[in-house]
Amino acid sequence: AIGKGFAIGSACLVGLALFGAFVTRLNAATGKKAAVDLLEPLTFAGLLLGSMLPYWFSAMTMKSVGMAANEMVIEIKRQFDANPNLLIENHPDRPDYDKCISISTNASLKEMIAPGALVLLSPIVCGVVFGTRCVTGLLAGGIASGVQMAISASNTGGAWDNAKKYIGNGKMNDLIAQLEPDVVVGGEVKVKKSQIYKAAVTGDTVGDPLKDTSGPALNILMKLMAIISVVFADFFLSINGGGGLIANYM
Repeated sequence: AIGKGFAIGSACLVGLALFGAFVTRLNAATGKKAAVDLLEPLTFAGLLLGSMLPYWFSAMTMKSVGMAANEMVIEIKRQFDANPNLLIENHPDRPDYDKCISISTNASLKEMIAPGALVLLSPIVCGVVFGTRCVTGLLAGGIASGVQMAISASNTGGAWDNAKKYIGNGKMNDLIAQLEPDVVVGGEVKVKKSQIYKAAVTGDTVGDPLKDTSGPALNILMKLMAIISVVFADFFLSINGGGGLIANYM
């Protein structure tokens, strides 16, 4: 958990450095100092778009995890239905592990196409259509919002994950016995039968992809958007001097 904090901070600094490199590249190519003015309508519009992207990206990655897990559950249930011997301990029949591995591998590649395209195409579309001013706002909004979202996802997911472990280890048995006396059998609290533990499991189900998928992936979002912008800076400037296609109608 501590390492994730360092990774988020590192991604923020790298994204900020690349943002500075993008602005410096514009200055060098145009021969004038390009100011990032949030009062400019296009810059402010880019700021709003950039602030939205981490939330959109996180929603897509969370949904991808759910879809991959659902495919795995369906396959495992199919194998159990086809061969009930798999449920017998030490039975010679073995599950088809290769099929499960194939589902996991294919999902990890296929489900990242849409989030990856979102990160790669956002600065390109903004630069081509709306120009460099919109891209500067996009990067500023993406970095600022991405850092907050990454920290929130990492801490929230970790808290929900540890809450389940805390309850499962019997740290709340007295409260469970008081609120749910029906789960007390022979003086022993059956923690895993309590509604409190089931609620914690639900929180952990959401928390795991938050801290292990969305949070770390946002580090890539912050850096990759800035890298793409730096690489395509000259291309953006070649379109109406950096004004984008929209300059033809303004």
